[in-house]
Parts: sequence; C-alpha cells; structure tokens
Amino acid sequence: MCGINGIISKIDIHEDSLSKRLSKMNQLIFHRGPDEDGFYCDTEDSVAVAMAMRRLSIIDLSTGKQPMQSADGSISIVFNGEIYNYRSIKSKLESEGVNFNTTSDTEVILKAYEKYGIDSFKELDGMFAFSIHDKSQNKVYIARDYFGEKPLYYTKTANEFLWASELKSIISNLKSKPQISKEGLNLYFRLTYIPSPYSIYEGIYKLPSNSYIEYNLKEDEFNIHDIENIKPIEKREISFETAKKEVYDAVIASVESRSVADVSLGTFLSGGVDSSIITYCLSEISESKIETFSIGFEKKDYDETDKSQVVAKLVNSNHHEFIVKESDFKSGVDEILLNFDEPFADSSALPTYLVSKNARDYVKVALTGDGGDEVFGGYNKYYIGKLNNRYTSVVPKTLHKQILKLSNGILNTKDDNRGKRFKINRLLKAFNYDGNQYWNIISLAFTDDEKKKLLKKANLIYDTFEESKKHTNQYKPTSITDFRLVDKDVSLEGDMLVKVDRTSMLTSLECRAPFLNKSLWDLANSLPEEYLMKGWNKKYILKEAFANKFEPDFLNKSKQGFGVPVGDWLRGSLRPELESYIDRKFIESQDIFNVEYITEMIKKHISGEKDNSMRVWCYYIFQKWYLNTYSIL
Repeated sequence: MCGINGIISKIDIHEDSLSKRLSKMNQLIFHRGPDEDGFYCDTEDSVAVAMAMRRLSIIDLSTGKQPMQSADGSISIVFNGEIYNYRSIKSKLESEGVNFNTTSDTEVILKAYEKYGIDSFKELDGMFAFSIHDKSQNKVYIARDYFGEKPLYYTKTANEFLWASELKSIISNLKSKPQISKEGLNLYFRLTYIPSPYSIYEGIYKLPSNSYIEYNLKEDEFNIHDIENIKPIEKREISFETAKKEVYDAVIASVESRSVADVSLGTFLSGGVDSSIITYCLSEISESKIETFSIGFEKKDYDETDKSQVVAKLVNSNHHEFIVKESDFKSGVDEILLNFDEPFADSSALPTYLVSKNARDYVKVALTGDGGDEVFGGYNKYYIGKLNNRYTSVVPKTLHKQILKLSNGILNTKDDNRGKRFKINRLLKAFNYDGNQYWNIISLAFTDDEKKKLLKKANLIYDTFEESKKHTNQYKPTSITDFRLVDKDVSLEGDMLVKVDRTSMLTSLECRAPFLNKSLWDLANSLPEEYLMKGWNKKYILKEAFANKFEPDFLNKSKQGFGVPVGDWLRGSLRPELESYIDRKFIESQDIFNVEYITEMIKKHISGEKDNSMRVWCYYIFQKWYLNTYSIL
C-alpha cells in the first residue's frame, strides 16, 4: 500500500530536475507511505519518463522495494495497493519457468506483464493503481482496479502528462491555477462528491475503475481502455439453498484472501450486517484473538455501539470502542476535510478518520464491510424502482407537482435526525415520470430544480449525469441489478471508496474490503433478484447464509449507518464560520452562486425554521475547500 506519482515530459528531460519535482509530489503524500520512497527516471530519449512512490510496507517488508525493474531493465513499475491472488499467479508463472527474486506482489505484476503483456491486468484480483514504463514498446501503461478502490488522477498539458494518487501532487506541478470544472461543480452539488472521470478542476481527470491508459511516447498521445470487457449479466437457475452455500463459501474465501499480510490486522465493527459478517469470518480463520474497532456518538440518535458490542462478545475479540464528541473534531476537521483536495461532503468521513486513527495504534491493516450493500442489494434506495412504478401508475404527474408543494410544508423538519418525514420527503422528490428516478434518489444534496436556483446560469449543466449514464450504460435504470450497476460505478467509486481511502491513508492505515471481490460481484449478479431482496428484506441471501452464526434475528435489526449530526454542528460550533460564507461581497466575487437563495437557505437552517443539513453542509464544504485550497493556488 502506498501512493504513486509520475511525469512524462517533452520539456523537462533532466534527471535532477525531475527528481526534485517527484520528491515534492511524494512529500505531499507522505502519509500514504511513511515507510520508504523510491524514484525512477529515464531521460535517454527526447521524452522523459519519471515515476515515484511512497510505501506503506504490508507484504514482503524487506525486499519489496519500488520502483522495481525487469532483469534487463527495459520494464519498470511503481504500484499502489495489494494483489490478493498474487501467490496463485506466481505459482502459475513459476510452473512456466519464471524466476522470482522477492516475495512481493509488485514483482508478480511485473513478471506477469513481462510474460503476458496487458492481458495480465485482468488476472489481478485486488485494489491497485500502478504505472509501467515499457522501453521496448515505447509506452507507459497506467491502470486502476476493478472497483476503483485505489485513486488515480491524471492531466495532459501542452508538453507534459502527469499522474498521481492524490490531486495535490498534480496541482503542485502546474504553472497556473486550473479553472473550476463545470461538470465537477454540477456533480458535486447533486451528489455531494465528484465521480470519475471528472474532478473539481478543468482538465484534471480521474481514471475510471477497471481501466488503463496506454500512452504512446513516440506519438505523444494516449487512449483509455477497459481492463476487462463487461459482459451482459445472465441470471442462473439455481436453488436458494445451493446459492446460499455458494455465498457463504465465497465470503469466507474472500476474507481469507484479504487477510494475507506480514503485519497485524483487525476489523472495523459497526454492528451492521456487513461488518459483523466480515468480523465473524476473520475470527473463524484466525488462530488468535482478532482486534475490532467501533465508534459511537454522544448524541444517542446516532450511537449504535450496543450492536458492535454484541458481535465483539460473540467472536471474543479484543474490542476497542471510541465515543466521539463534537469537540473531538474541532482541532482536526480542516486536516480531514481538506485532505480530499476537492469538495467532498460525505460527513461520515469524519468518524471514519477517527476510527482509522485509533485503530492505527493497534494494527496496520483493517478489514471493512464496504461494498456489501452494493454487491448484495442492501440499500433502502433499491426500493425506489418498485415504489416509483406503483406511484406513477396511480398518481398523475400534475397531481404529483401539487403533492410536492404541500410536502415542502407538511414534511418540513427542523432537526437533523433523518427520520421518517425526512425520508418520505426525499422519496417524493425522487419520484420521476421520465425514468430518472434512481438518478434522483442518489442525489443527496440539491435536486435539479434546487440546483437551478443555487448556481448562476453560466455555471449550470442541465443533464448533470450525462457522462455517468454513458459510462454505466444505465440511462433509465429500473431493476435492482441496474441500480447496483449505477452504484458500483458512481456512488461506490466516487464516494464510499474515496472516503475510506483518504481518511485511512491519512493515518497510514490500510483498509481492505472483502465484499469488493469480482468473483463475489459476479456471483451476486448471477442470482435471481428475489434472492437479494425478498419483498422488503434487503441482502436476504447474505443474511440467510450467516443467520445461524449470530443470535436469532440479529442480522435483521435496523442499522442507521455512519452518519454524524452535522446539521446541529452547523447551528453550533461551526456557525461563525458558516455565517462568514454568506457575506454578499464574497459570494458575488466568486460569480458561482445566487446570493439570495444561499442566504435564505442558511438563515432558515441556523434559526431552526427548516432543517437544510445536507444542502448547507454541501455548501459549507465547498466554501471551505475554495478558501483553503483553491483561492490560494
């Protein structure tokens, strides 16, 4: 686990200069790999290739140093991540006469590429971002894993191509401040995050998951390809009992593969279905007591530590519980939020950072339950397809518009508790007569109509999700499978995995997600949809597969999630800073927002007249990023 950086340059072909630039890029991501660093420069031709990395040593602590080169020096690699099936790939290569000098997974990627070329990329089961310079091909290949667990940003200027694990490394190498991306801006204020291929900066992009860049050094051009061609999903005819056993065996196997490490590891245990199952599996395959970590809140509406305590007792773990107070965030909130390098308003990043920071005192690797909802159908929003079809077939569109007007008053909430009224109001706003209901339900901040009031006309993009629809091939998703595909390539890649990667790596902790295993994803896709959601019972087959391992009905208990009471904080300790962001001269100088709309929204929230938690938090985070990052570039 580490971070990588790279430069292809037609104008800077001096090793000393490139090394200094790489050193600066590396230093900015020191937290991703505090154990060691490494540099590679090739300046033999008119185009220079330079690569660097920071390493957090997890596998092969003594000999897995990077950059790593082939025996003849023609192929070089820097790599961020873990390859979980590297041992089986290595065995296959050894049977074909390939010799190894280390026990690292980095060398396996290198030797597999040397043997099979780019076809080797699709054999990798893991989380990764790596770059390979192949002198014989006169090309550079830059790849990102199937789910997008590891980040990769890139940009092309007139004379250079830059790539990095974090935006800050690229920004440090640009001669002028990039413009704010209109696409990134619109996506952020709909979703609260920015999924690939966009970033908040014009001209800087995220490499989509399951993709690689092929950069032709001679032609000075590049193309992006899928690592693995996605085939149409085919459902199997399979009995529920057989499917249940397959799910159980596959989850156990995935946890075992994600537990390979030469350092200590534990689990994040929230007490929900996913983290509880991962914790149980790890305890089953471990020879000694495992370490488990949970976090709770002073505000009881958000605290669910009692559930994690039940599981910790069941598996007899060394359990560590941390109760979070609002004051705990005051000293480090800027460090946490600004480390994303672009606006990112998923408030659960704050507790994720704190549990990572505390866990790092005990372990170097933590398994998480991330991906369980996307793989096995666990979100309430997956009901939207059924509900939308029923609702729109009964309620005329004109009547729906009247209901929306009434709901803004009747269902108005004053407290940030995300209760029934909040959920019903959000559901009503998501209902759509044009097939866009799921794109509406994943929009956690501003609806399209609200966004038109928020942003000045010159900054608006009316079809916010046009690129996402093309990328996912889901223009009008209607089934649970469709919804899960959107989540995999949009919500998971752009939000959940970003949150965990940036917060955990900020503490130099590696997080692994056993549910994010391509074989598990393919297995779930092959099952009848009613096995994933039976009536209103979410993740049905996953819960049934492990039901007898827990107390009766434990896995069916409701779980709130990793939310934090940011709405209350914005009325309390964060209020002075928030109020500074509605200064008329400041807003007008940005030329992005409509002053009156912003001012009314925030004043109503502060006064308690209306709970605007998500929208105000989204705006607050943008302005924090703007003032502390963008305006000082």
